[in-house]
Amino acid sequence: MSRYLALVPAAGSGSRFGAPSPKQYLQLNNRPLMWHTLQVLCQVEAISEVVVVISPCDEWFDDFDWDLPKLNVQRVGGASRAESVRNGLQAMAAAENDWVLVHDAARCCLSVAAVERLITSLAEDTVGGLLALPVPDTVKRADGDGRISATVPRQGLWLAQTPQMFRAGLLAQALASAGEIEMTDEASAIEQLGQKPRLVEGDAQNFKVTYPRDLALARAILAARKD
Repeated sequence: MSRYLALVPAAGSGSRFGAPSPKQYLQLNNRPLMWHTLQVLCQVEAISEVVVVISPCDEWFDDFDWDLPKLNVQRVGGASRAESVRNGLQAMAAAENDWVLVHDAARCCLSVAAVERLITSLAEDTVGGLLALPVPDTVKRADGDGRISATVPRQGLWLAQTPQMFRAGLLAQALASAGEIEMTDEASAIEQLGQKPRLVEGDAQNFKVTYPRDLALARAILAARKD
């Protein structure tokens, strides 16, 4: 029987955030930001293991009390997201038919309901897929001077989120085939094999904390859920 495993690459430095530590360790409602991410995945009944991949040189993880069931820490992070995911797949020793849900550490407002919807929607899918949102706004393409060069029709456009869920064997094959080509998400690697991942509607609250101003919104969302 296939298992459901979560994999969270968290070896990045968060350089765009400009903080003294990687953003996944910044305090958010008295916990590291990444704790909120991991605890949601641990709450999902179908997920049997949550693997977090950190850098071998990580100096922060052991400073915190994680106290989360199902958590498996692997210090095999690489220089890129794709490398960290590849190394994580090898470390977790997943069977080829196991489902792997790769999730961004900085998407700390993920909900259990969204993960369960993804799992239910893709359980019988032959490829796999990802949470995503239809683009709600008018999209403009800029030129080199920061002026509008075109208005892009938004019909059929989606904003990719995570988790992105694929069979372990297919995902490993896709990442190996991608080689040194930079992939910003796992679905892109799957697409390079000629496959078409399925889009499952996500949630606007499942945004990625990228800049300091994003912390206030994440703090408000998590506080509201607690209340």
